[in-house]
Amino acid sequence: MAMAFKMATTGMWVTDECKNSFMEMKWKKVHRYIVFKIDDKSRLVTVDEVGGPGESYDDLAASLPTDDCRYAVFDFDFVTVDNCRKSKIFFIAWSPTASRIRAKMLYATSKDGLRRVLDGISYEVQATDPTEMGIDVIKDKAN
Repeated sequence: MAMAFKMATTGMWVTDECKNSFMEMKWKKVHRYIVFKIDDKSRLVTVDEVGGPGESYDDLAASLPTDDCRYAVFDFDFVTVDNCRKSKIFFIAWSPTASRIRAKMLYATSKDGLRRVLDGISYEVQATDPTEMGIDVIKDKAN
């Protein structure tokens, strides 16, 4: 099976699976969230985990490791004060305090390249612990 890659940043490649999964989430609503990781050996950004449409923000938060970095996108549905249904896609840069310094640096320098490949992100949240990416933070940014 041939794999295609898109250059994200110097030395960092994003697999087509990342972009395809994101487009499925954005247009077909088949995923509630996607978690991405950087493979240590190949330096490829790959899909680590996908949450189905019935999964919640709590499911996403629970899927993130406590000792390693990840990127995630979350499709947040909400109702405005005018009673309109809306959806916003959040990009989350997860860099927990317990993760290795090298991993934090790698994820920090590669983030913008992944964001460029994932077209249609409304907001970004950077978090080092769960309180920095709580659902209240997401709701505040969306409104």
